[in-house]
Amino acid sequence: MTTDQSWRSSAWLGFRSLVWTVLVPGVVAGYLPWRFFGLSLVRLDLLNPLHLIGVVCVGLGAALLAACIWEFARSGRGTLAPVDAPRELVVQGLYRYVRNPMYLSVATIGVGELLLVQSRALLLYWTAWFVVVNLFVIAYEEPTLRQRFGPSYERYTREVGRWLPRFRSSQ
Repeated sequence: MTTDQSWRSSAWLGFRSLVWTVLVPGVVAGYLPWRFFGLSLVRLDLLNPLHLIGVVCVGLGAALLAACIWEFARSGRGTLAPVDAPRELVVQGLYRYVRNPMYLSVATIGVGELLLVQSRALLLYWTAWFVVVNLFVIAYEEPTLRQRFGPSYERYTREVGRWLPRFRSSQ
């Protein structure tokens, strides 16, 4: 592949990653809470500890999500969308510690929004989202990855937790 072709391929992957980021977590963690769950009505008060922690959670979640999306593109040559998934098993970056850091990043954004809005409806939304995500991971993602990557994915699941990070000591 020439340098020009490589650049075009990388640019196309970057564009696809951006589109899927806007369509999936952008809608779930951005548009829907803003439009339907009161996030647009928040009058930010950084002297309020809940607001301050909420802003930190949203910012941290967004930064971690960006790091995961970058790793999917860089290491896996794919995007966060199941229809445009990475071609290689991604086990670098945050994926060394937990198998689903993207979902946990979005959950961190959700916690931040909950601290900002303090709404039961938003709590119900994020609870339902996590239940659906958990079912999706167990019923679709994990079987698909087992089939696609075989023993390497099996080994990965033994070494890395689904939702709780495992920090291994370097020996």
